[in-house]
Amino acid sequence: MPNTAPQRRSKTVGETRNVAVSFVDVLDEGELLTGTPTVLEVTTSDLTLTNKAVNSLGQTVNGQACLAGQVVTFTVAGGVAETDYQIRITVGTNAVRAQTLQATVRLRVKAN
Repeated sequence: MPNTAPQRRSKTVGETRNVAVSFVDVLDEGELLTGTPTVLEVTTSDLTLTNKAVNSLGQTVNGQACLAGQVVTFTVAGGVAETDYQIRITVGTNAVRAQTLQATVRLRVKAN
């Protein structure tokens, strides 16, 4: 089972939100994320997931400073009110022997 991101995100049905998931704690020293990540719902297709990318600038996630290449970002819209979702992220790394990393982020969609 993939790592579960520590944050639990939420949004209302009508919102479109940006999500950032840090991989700092699972990357080896000097290793960075690369390529376009795969971001999918685990059990349904109620959400619209777009703008999937590895960060190109430093940013803070969960209070921790992250360098470029350490975070996966995406945009989420839609969903059914009062429903919990799991979103699976799969991304490659630039290690000499490239790794494929996975994480799951939880999202609660609330009524407007």
